[in-house]
Amino acid sequence: MATKTLTITEEAYERLKAHKREGESFTDTVLRLTEANQDVMRGFGRLADDEGFAAAAGRTREDLADAFAERRKRRERLDDELGSV
Repeated sequence: MATKTLTITEEAYERLKAHKREGESFTDTVLRLTEANQDVMRGFGRLADDEGFAAAAGRTREDLADAFAERRKRRERLDDELGSV
């Protein structure tokens, strides 16, 4: 197999190294990261079965419900104040 020598910055090297998997060469890493037909949906929904994810989603729903309730109270209070002016 023919090879080429590349010069890259230290920052580029560190970023590439961060993507490198155990037992993978830098060539393998570059090829994996630059595959033209990467499946963007790979892993989609993977966390849906995770208990931690489900708990976080539940807390998010509760937080949103609380925020909407608080907003509704503030709006009613403002409507009352403006109505009495």
